[in-house]
Amino acid sequence: MRLEAGAGASGVSSLPWGEEEPRRGALARAAAALQRSEATLGIGFEGGLLEVAGEVYTSAWCAVAREDGAVGVAGGENLLLPPPVVAALRAGVELGPAVDAVTGGHDTNRHGGAIGAFTGGYLSRQVAYEHLLTLSLARFLSADYYE
Repeated sequence: MRLEAGAGASGVSSLPWGEEEPRRGALARAAAALQRSEATLGIGFEGGLLEVAGEVYTSAWCAVAREDGAVGVAGGENLLLPPPVVAALRAGVELGPAVDAVTGGHDTNRHGGAIGAFTGGYLSRQVAYEHLLTLSLARFLSADYYE
């Protein structure tokens, strides 16, 4: 097995809100990853923000595209964001810098993410995204149920 990582455009805004836009971004990244190489699977992640009952949460989606056109998708990892972060987001600040401003951290978006910052390091964005990847693979791991 060979793993190849690369950045790819998602085709969505830099701070997607709702569920549809980040889901679209993950699907676009997975498709681009598949086309960019001779891979069997293309994987794409996209983070976003979700507002529910006046509260703002992180949101993330993962898509796995297979060369035959089958796609597995999963979303979740919703973390309630503190009001000062939400105020900064509404003012147009990106999530990482907004978290840094509130926590005094540096480059949060390249380390544990908001998830790491607000769980005291008990969970990181990477671990959360690993869960999403596993859920996205369910369609392939239990293919009989999806056909």
